Amino acid sequence: MQAPELSVFKPTVGMARVAVLHNTLDFQGGADAVCLQTCAALAADHAVTLFTISETDPEALATRFGVSLGELTVVTPRGNGPLAKTLSAAAPWTGPQLAFRSVLLRRLFARHADGFDLAVSTANELALPLPSVQFIHYPQFRERRRRWLGVDPDATGGPSEWLNECWSRLAAPAAGEPANENTLLLANSAWTADVVDDTYGVRPAVVHPPVDQIDCSTSWAEREDGIVAVGRLAPDKRVMEAIAVVDALRERGYDSHLHVVGSAPRSYRRYAEKVAETAARREYVTLERDASRSRLETLLCSHRYGLNMKPREHFGMAVAEYAAAGMVAIAPDSGGQREIVDASHRFDSLSGAVDCLADAIDSGEPPTASRDRFASERFRAAMRGAVARAID
Repeated sequence: MQAPELSVFKPTVGMARVAVLHNTLDFQGGADAVCLQTCAALAADHAVTLFTISETDPEALATRFGVSLGELTVVTPRGNGPLAKTLSAAAPWTGPQLAFRSVLLRRLFARHADGFDLAVSTANELALPLPSVQFIHYPQFRERRRRWLGVDPDATGGPSEWLNECWSRLAAPAAGEPANENTLLLANSAWTADVVDDTYGVRPAVVHPPVDQIDCSTSWAEREDGIVAVGRLAPDKRVMEAIAVVDALRERGYDSHLHVVGSAPRSYRRYAEKVAETAARREYVTLERDASRSRLETLLCSHRYGLNMKPREHFGMAVAEYAAAGMVAIAPDSGGQREIVDASHRFDSLSGAVDCLADAIDSGEPPTASRDRFASERFRAAMRGAVARAID
């Protein structure tokens, strides 16, 4: 959709001109669901424009996430399609790109910023020229500082870190700047909020991402003793390790099977091919790429166990979906997912994951945690409230 004539837009009383900034929808994961839910939450009361650099069509992705966007104006850079495709294709060689994409997004938005009353970033922290609400999944800048502080074990230095320092100079807030009166920070988990505090010296309010309860007609007794692993097919999600866990379970005598359900963005095509080849060699592993929402819910409702292998997951929307579907969620004992998963179902190693699943299967007990604690209406209300406070 073409950009509106921003300079002549006249909002109705009480309506603000809100720009939602999201660096890319192409990963088709939890951060993108947050972006689309935010757009939907604000559209009823404000004029919302989404700025992004994406191959992915927002409406098509919203359908997959079960989000109704309504009227939404989308602004992308000139040559958006080829640019987004080139960035995704180059990802296996260039490494992490989110910070760089955010630099490009900030430059795109700067040309239109005068036409808005407020910006909402759903793609982490940004230095912006107007009041803003910023939802942080994990800090995208200041990587070297996090490594120096010891709060980011995945930051190991090298070329990627130096590039991040370059992008930080171009688009990151200064230390302490996010705490000013024009910026309201939110984080997806208490764990992420702590990392932001360490990085910038200010602790955001926690607003957990939206995950609605999934209504399942299959009783616990009728569910299969199988495992579902949901998430994009990417190295950080450790899908290969999930397959290794099921291999080990079967070696212990458990007749377990695994459904791997996830999207395969262009950036991770090589890893996705490796996962597909590994799954094809095992009759007890099924790979389902780009499954529809109804198919995903069918799998979650018909199986007992949901497995996540990513340590230090910033929140874990797939993990929250396991809980929302009444499954036993199994996840690493680190990151924001600790706010979702019972201590008895968390692990520190691959063998620990095998032990957790074996214990859960042996006990046969259903979960007792609430299934609706992360309801999307709670999230939408929180985002509407944050925007109202920022406007006031």
